[in-house]
Amino acid sequence: MLFPLRPLAGLALLASLASPAHAGFELIAVGSLSGSSDLSGLNGTLESGASASILGGMGSALAWAGGNTFLALPDRGPNATAYTNGSLVDNTQSYISRFHTVTLDLTKSATGGLPYTLTPSLQGTTLLYSQTALNYGSTAGLASATPATNTTGKYYFTGRSDGFATGLSTNPNNARLDPEGLRVSADGKSVFVSDEYGPYVYQFDRTTGQRLKTFSLPNTFAASNLSALGATEISGNTTGRVANKGMEGLSITPDGRTLFGFMQSPLAQDGGDGGSANRIVSIDIASGDVRQYSFNNVIGGKAYNSSEILALNDHEFWVLERDGKGLGDGSAAKVKQIWSVNLSGATDVSNLSGQASLLAAAPSKTLVLDVKSALNAAGFADAAIPAKIEGMAFGEDIVDGGQTYHTLYIANDNDFVPDVAGDNKFFVFRFTDADLAAKGLGAFANQSISAPVPEPSGLALSMGSLAVLGVMARRRRQS
Repeated sequence: MLFPLRPLAGLALLASLASPAHAGFELIAVGSLSGSSDLSGLNGTLESGASASILGGMGSALAWAGGNTFLALPDRGPNATAYTNGSLVDNTQSYISRFHTVTLDLTKSATGGLPYTLTPSLQGTTLLYSQTALNYGSTAGLASATPATNTTGKYYFTGRSDGFATGLSTNPNNARLDPEGLRVSADGKSVFVSDEYGPYVYQFDRTTGQRLKTFSLPNTFAASNLSALGATEISGNTTGRVANKGMEGLSITPDGRTLFGFMQSPLAQDGGDGGSANRIVSIDIASGDVRQYSFNNVIGGKAYNSSEILALNDHEFWVLERDGKGLGDGSAAKVKQIWSVNLSGATDVSNLSGQASLLAAAPSKTLVLDVKSALNAAGFADAAIPAKIEGMAFGEDIVDGGQTYHTLYIANDNDFVPDVAGDNKFFVFRFTDADLAAKGLGAFANQSISAPVPEPSGLALSMGSLAVLGVMARRRRQS
């Protein structure tokens, strides 16, 4: 049986039991979410003929929402399969941006194999939109990129690469969105999303999907010569984010006050794709103030792109670095690693430019977990490890055999091609405070998330809503 950390019942009994053998950062469960359709309710097809409600890519980002509830983020949609004239827009499509609510039930395994069983279940799909009109594409030879589901006051973001107007790539009126980072607000009522096209950082209502706020990034992150073709856009800019290498990762501090975004590759002026100095961007949620820090992405003499950032506490952050090899690429995985960087006292590099200057200001990093080696030890061959491991989130603590463990969930982006890249997978690791101390890392401080309480509408109250209101009333009487 699985015991959560926070409930106190049963802890005295657990403390009396012998602690099981533990080898630090241990893989304890693997789960898959199959299926071909999400819960968006969308009808019709995309430009390629794929369903508008196609399910996939869910591990582009993973965010804990309390208990066994997580939010899983697909990126800009299916673009791994060519279609007629799709080459004009890199085979991107008018896939409406969205996130999924999933439950990841972790239970003790009865016999053999990994010690826990993970059962993923899709609970809901939320589409992302703006209340004000957006700039959609109209590339000759292709159908209009404006979603047919748009209505007045509800203009959906999509993944099609021609959804922009002239000017800087950070224009918040552009419809194109390539979501790659996702975190839940402290009150549980909204979500923060970072992307690669802008890069943008937006806040959305968690229930409705409406954009609430735009966090402006410095113009040094923007590309000024835009194109629906990534290669053309890269060749046309000497400053700003590299196409398809924008703000890949997003974290939120445990107090819920600050976002930390991570660029997948260095900016063009800092060396571009293949360079060694990524930028980490901190954003004060209340004020919008931005600071920048440097990260050295080199492992074993080679630069690697980064997929995610996660806050261990308010100054230490875990960065997921990886190659693009493994299942889905038709090759063997080589590097999938998590590193820790301590930004306490780190230099603000907002006014610095160029790889040499940034590397001189980059703090040292510490290897936390070699994910590939851990999966190898659990029986995964290199060719069976997902090429695009991208999502990373802490989950709820567990107690097993009298020992308290923290949990780390990792997910993959299967590019909407499960027949090539496999199902959407979730890997769960556990670790202790002693494991952190052994690596010289600070104390674990998971984000505290308050589950939002639905507001009653008129007299149409469900029994569930009445029960919640009753509990709230009793709490008020007792306070």
